[in-house]
Amino acid sequence: MNIVQFAKRNKLLAAVALTYAVLFITMPDKAVLSIKNSMYYVIEMLEIIPVIFLLTAIIEAWAPRELIINSFGEKSGWKGNVFSLILGSFSAGPIYAAFPVCKMLLRKGASMINIVIILSAWAVVKVPMLANEAKFLGVEFMGVRWILTVISIWMTAYIMSAIVKKENIPIYREVEIEKINAIDIKEQYCIGCGLCARFSPDHFEIMDKKAKVKKKKIEEEKVAGLRLTIEKCPAKAICFK
Repeated sequence: MNIVQFAKRNKLLAAVALTYAVLFITMPDKAVLSIKNSMYYVIEMLEIIPVIFLLTAIIEAWAPRELIINSFGEKSGWKGNVFSLILGSFSAGPIYAAFPVCKMLLRKGASMINIVIILSAWAVVKVPMLANEAKFLGVEFMGVRWILTVISIWMTAYIMSAIVKKENIPIYREVEIEKINAIDIKEQYCIGCGLCARFSPDHFEIMDKKAKVKKKKIEEEKVAGLRLTIEKCPAKAICFK
C-alpha cells in the first residue's frame, strides 16, 4: 500500500498529519506545544481504553441479549430511558470511553434513543461532577441546571432517533461473517407475526403459530437482509449465533 492509498483510506489521519506538517514549517514552537498536548491525551487514552474494552468484553460475554433488550431496547420505554440516564450519570472516565460501551449495547439490541441518553448523560450529568457543581455554585444552581439538562437530553435523544436510524450506523453496515455462523429464534419470545418469513422466506417459516428456522447456515450475501429482519422483529426473538 502506497502513501496515496493510505491517505485515501485514512482521510482524517492524513489531514491531521498534513496540519502538523504545515504547523512545523510555519510555527515550530506552536507545533511542539501541540504535540505535547496531544501526547497527554494519547497517554490518558492508553490508560483508560484497555480497561473499558475489558469491561465491555465482560459485559458482552455475560449480559444476555434479552437483558439488554428489556432494559435498553426499543420496547423498554421510560424504564429504558431512566436506566440509560442512570448508567451515563454513574459512569467513570472521559466521554470517549463511552463509545465502545455504546457500540456493544447497540449490537446487543439497545435503542438509538437510549444510546443518545447514555452518551449525553456521560458527558454532562455525571454524579461526581454534580457534587462539585453543588459545592462551588450551590445546590439550587446545580438542581435547576440538572433538570434543564435532562430535559434537553431527552429532547435530543428523540430527535436523533427520528433522524438517524440504526441501519445508518457503521456496525450495522459491516458484514462480520467470521463472527456469524447461524441464526436462532427464541421461541418463548416469538409472537408468530410472520414478518421474518415475509422478509427472509429462505430462512424462516411459520409453523403452529411460531416462527421456525428453515436454514440456519448463512451465506455472506444474506447477512445484510437478515440484519434487517432481526431489526424488524417486534419481539426481538431472532439473533445471530
